[in-house]
Amino acid sequence: VQLVESGGGSVQAGGSLRLSCTASGFTDRNYCMGWFHQAPGKGLEWVSAINWSGDSTDYADSVKGRFTISKDNAKDSLYLQMNSLKPEDTGMYYCAAAKTPGGYCYSTAAASFTYWGLRIQVTVSK
Repeated sequence: VQLVESGGGSVQAGGSLRLSCTASGFTDRNYCMGWFHQAPGKGLEWVSAINWSGDSTDYADSVKGRFTISKDNAKDSLYLQMNSLKPEDTGMYYCAAAKTPGGYCYSTAAASFTYWGLRIQVTVSK
């Protein structure tokens, strides 16, 4: 499985960005997908996850109401719409996938995700 992120960049606080992740190599429909964030000098934090069919989503409290995760299986793509961005959203964003029973998401732990993208930078200025 290969994951490639795109759509990062720089924006002022209050602005919006949309991250995309294009996937290849899935062998079946049993994958949970998610986004992780690493702020400068800090550890990896889970942001959001979505099940294979796209009808079950979950968000970290810090982004709830501001970010929306979605996917288009026909395009093998995962998205993260980020609105009302804050300076603390600055950092590297990773797309990740975990092979799970039924394609449901059972864990937000980074260790439970096997496949990772190369990361993409998001910078939010005050």
